[in-house]
Amino acid sequence: MPKVTVPPLPTSALFGMVKPSGPTSMSLLNNLQPLLSTSRLFAQPSSEGTPKRKKKRSRKVGDVKLGQGGTLDPLADGVLVLGVGKGTKQLTQFLDCTKEYSTTCLLGCETDTYDSEGARVRTAPWKHVTREMVIEALSKFQGQIKQTPPVFSALKMDGKPLYEYARKGIPLPRPIEARTVTVHSLELVEWKGSDHSFSWPEKALTEDEKKAMEAAIRGIDKAATIKDEPETAAVDEKPTAFVIKMKVSGGTYVRSLVHDLAHELGSAGHVVTLTRSRQGRFVLNQTEDGDRGCIPWSIFENALADAGAADEEGWTEWEREVLQHMEVV
Repeated sequence: MPKVTVPPLPTSALFGMVKPSGPTSMSLLNNLQPLLSTSRLFAQPSSEGTPKRKKKRSRKVGDVKLGQGGTLDPLADGVLVLGVGKGTKQLTQFLDCTKEYSTTCLLGCETDTYDSEGARVRTAPWKHVTREMVIEALSKFQGQIKQTPPVFSALKMDGKPLYEYARKGIPLPRPIEARTVTVHSLELVEWKGSDHSFSWPEKALTEDEKKAMEAAIRGIDKAATIKDEPETAAVDEKPTAFVIKMKVSGGTYVRSLVHDLAHELGSAGHVVTLTRSRQGRFVLNQTEDGDRGCIPWSIFENALADAGAADEEGWTEWEREVLQHMEVV
């Protein structure tokens, strides 16, 4: 096994991890914390004394500082940039950096969260949508565009999360502020049609929940209604799905883009898969000078179950992976 370059220890670093779909980003960090805190890569040797507890943090004595440069939703997978030690101070650069995503849109239904984790809000016709219509519509979402965050989000208005207005039927005091973002590139990469295994969420908003959501939105749009528009044509196959790929600026809501695109197509839609393939210089597949690869979550998952024996240089498999991928700070 080839030797790896080892910086002065303990070190501070940045490295990319491949998040799986399902768990929250924070739960993975919580799982990683004890693993990183017992490695000589990042932890102070016990002979040098135990670091003092900092009152403003809830970390246990001896834990290394660990943070993420922009969370991913539970549904999403892909690049998650982590900072350890002084590396946590470098994470803000990854909030506004260029990012790349691929996402699958399922037509005919929109949800409160704009993805398959949410509840059905309304259905709409989808059978009329063609590949050519999608390609034409995508051109309207490139360059600098305005995006409005969903009403079911944690963004606050007058100190109250937007989802509280929607759930409790409280009229929004003013329109949700649209954000200017840049879509550098946007393309259709796969037309699945009905050849897929996706389906609309089983959970749906109740009539009372729909009325509450309408009441919230009517604070800014008195004509707002939430009404199903069933597919009128005979439908004997699954709703259409397609995959788009994009390169965007920081702050872009992929779910909102898919939601707005479906409206542009005269339908409704939501995200059923979402992969972040680039976050700044950390990528799933290295294609440019300066790109840095990421470590599969399975490497850490295996180490948490059994760290395994150290090699002739004293490193376990997961530590060697970090040494090969990390950027020393």
